[in-house]
Amino acid sequence: MLPTPCFVFGDAHLGAVPPAVEPTVLAFLRHARTAARSVVVNGDLFDFWFEWRHVMPRQGFRVIAALADLADAGIPVRWHAGNHDCWGGALLREDAGVTYGDGPYEGPIGGWRAWIHHGDGQRAEADRSYRRWQTVLRHPAAIRAYRWLHPDLGTALALGTSRTSRQHNAHDEGAGLRDVAFARLGAAGGPSLVVFGHAHARTLVRAPSGGVYANPGAWMDDPVFLRVDDDRVALVRHRGSGEADVLDALDRRAEEARR
Repeated sequence: MLPTPCFVFGDAHLGAVPPAVEPTVLAFLRHARTAARSVVVNGDLFDFWFEWRHVMPRQGFRVIAALADLADAGIPVRWHAGNHDCWGGALLREDAGVTYGDGPYEGPIGGWRAWIHHGDGQRAEADRSYRRWQTVLRHPAAIRAYRWLHPDLGTALALGTSRTSRQHNAHDEGAGLRDVAFARLGAAGGPSLVVFGHAHARTLVRAPSGGVYANPGAWMDDPVFLRVDDDRVALVRHRGSGEADVLDALDRRAEEARR
């Protein structure tokens, strides 16, 4: 179970955005240390993340240290791998104390039955070719081979080939992932809250089934996160120094509480 309030954010793409974005992430994580009881990084925190056996990407140092501080303070931190940061490993899990993986979170967040995933590869038809490519990129043999590249070369290669996906929002403006979320919310015994990232399309809507689909959008564009409380989920813009603006919010319906 993830205790509430739970803060969810992602798609900061650090390393490929203006340097001014990183301080906003650090300020948010400092705020989370006193305001949150759990934190979820929902993918693509970095535009590229790869762990060599004895080397980590330089641009990640301060942010990883801030996540480790949260974990040391007893605040659970989950990191769901995105399509840009899916090569994490022992450093995140053992040194930073982060629960890291490429599968979804399925479990309670307060009174919600939640299902959280970055969102890449979830659309049945539109992501068909991506899923084949994903199998290759995340295969252990491919990861072992990539480790033979010098980190400077490996990082430059990855950042150079990621430009298209980070400069464009989803062509469908997030409609495909919304449909996937609605189908999951409407399934018998399904969740009451589905959270995606990936599409860079900020969304907070109630499904026809009564459940809620939420997507905080891309932190790289606007420092917005999801705040999940026992009976409410809100889109919140972080303004630094602990200040925040609630942009939108939905309560958990009474009939959801009885399901």
